[in-house]
Amino acid sequence: MAKLYNDTGMELKYLIVNDKDRSFGLSINTVGYQSIRPNSPYPVRNHPSGYFFNAQKGRVLREYQLLYITKGQGSFASDDTPDRQVGKGHLIVLFPGQWHTYKPDTATGWNEYYIGFEGTMADQLVRNSFLTKDNQVLDIGLNEELAMLFSRALEVAEEDKTASQQYLAGIVLHMIGLVLSVSRNNVFEKDNVSEKMEQAKIIMNENLCREIDPEQLAARLNLSYSWFRKAFKDYTGYAPAKYFQELKMRKAKQLLVGSTHSVKEICFMLGYTSTEHFSNLFKKHAGITPLKYRAFGRDLK
Repeated sequence: MAKLYNDTGMELKYLIVNDKDRSFGLSINTVGYQSIRPNSPYPVRNHPSGYFFNAQKGRVLREYQLLYITKGQGSFASDDTPDRQVGKGHLIVLFPGQWHTYKPDTATGWNEYYIGFEGTMADQLVRNSFLTKDNQVLDIGLNEELAMLFSRALEVAEEDKTASQQYLAGIVLHMIGLVLSVSRNNVFEKDNVSEKMEQAKIIMNENLCREIDPEQLAARLNLSYSWFRKAFKDYTGYAPAKYFQELKMRKAKQLLVGSTHSVKEICFMLGYTSTEHFSNLFKKHAGITPLKYRAFGRDLK
């Protein structure tokens, strides 16, 4: 059973990383938990020189870190983020080579979990914009699963068994996936964004037999088109028109394999006025013609 921490001081672990661990692509250097009580000094002076810092001067790390605050509030600033308030439910992503500083308010203190890591996997996440310096304070809320992952990472680090580095790397990737999912969905849930996007998707699904003008759809939802297009793409990964075409192609595949309708009939059922245009779109989407897709799909049954 993983431990849950509240106001029980601190637990820190600094790990030894060998060349074999580094070759895995993600290695963990440190993991810890600290409960900073109100009116207590910060940072606590139990850290090696590479991690201890003066909150007034800040510091630069050679690794990535995830810092999760579960109680209290304070401030954070970096080369890329102006000084701002942070508190319970916020997760801060720290980047190697980036100056930063943070500290709890004297009146409240705070509880923090953190884990430090490096490697090509982390670098790839940054290159592909899953972790970005322009959005390094993420609103996660109080999430028991995330706190348990930090707690489990501490236990694995303490046990220090064979392949513990690889186990910890898996935990870090789990953390990052969870953080990205929760933070992005929290954004959509504010101001009923997710409800609007789901409504748009339902309207599209219910109108596959015709064409839908994305601008008219935005107007129906009482949204400006530019805002709707960006929000919809952020939510689904597709622009509205592209998403609607993907739905049509998915339905076309179902009809080709699961019905006896001709290609021409399917074309008109999905609101296309030209069989040639439909066939060209389908081939571009699936890589083969509708008739070849039908034959291939039925051979698999």
